Amino acid sequence: MSADPTAPTTADRVVTAGMVVIGDEILSGRTKDRNIGFVADRLTEIGVDLKEVRIVPDEEDRIVEAVRALSARWDHVFTSGGIGPTHDDITADAVADAFGVGIDVDPRAEAILRARLAGRAEVNEARLRMARIPFGASLIEVENGMPGFKIGNVHVMAGVPAVLEAMMRAVCATLPHGRPMLSETIDAMLGEGLIATPLGAIQKAHPDTVIGSYPYERDGRYATNVVVRAREPDVLAAVAAEVRAMIDDVRARQPQR
Repeated sequence: MSADPTAPTTADRVVTAGMVVIGDEILSGRTKDRNIGFVADRLTEIGVDLKEVRIVPDEEDRIVEAVRALSARWDHVFTSGGIGPTHDDITADAVADAFGVGIDVDPRAEAILRARLAGRAEVNEARLRMARIPFGASLIEVENGMPGFKIGNVHVMAGVPAVLEAMMRAVCATLPHGRPMLSETIDAMLGEGLIATPLGAIQKAHPDTVIGSYPYERDGRYATNVVVRAREPDVLAAVAAEVRAMIDDVRARQPQR
């Protein structure tokens, strides 16, 4: 998904985000998280840096603590999980508590719920829990599920991946876009231990870039990919060239086999 050219931009600074993943099932391993990667990918595409992710249990005080901390630290916060109809779906209450506001069945969300269930299922007390929205929040509406909501700088979304992905698409269309981070991957074809020291020196000399080393094993050979990230194309090109020259130099000094 490419960035929406009609969305607002904040090209003068880096836009940041944090994420709170909520659910005992994630921490126990019963459910394997698919949402962090999707959120990170979508934010990267629009120039928002995901800086921190916390995974917390279905405990209100832990959710409140995480939401307050990340909301104060980053420009945007995204939560996933805990907005369904069961007793352990307490995210909406916790977020209301974090912002010090009340919560109740929201007429807008209730109307959506009734329209979705018309002729198919009863609107009972459990299902109405999904229509409880903190006072003052706006809705994140999608076609394939109940709405999430936004309050302050916190976007509260479903844990079901298909629904979260639809919510992220809706949210990203409205978020201020930062300057996208550009990247280039260089296969060093050498082990990390051989390039670690000179690579660290290049990183220190270029604090406006982010350089990562990612080892791999292929056909019995251990080596590493170096990823250079920068927001300016000329900076990226210059630092990538420096990394390549360093790798060539290290490779040339290795004993011939």
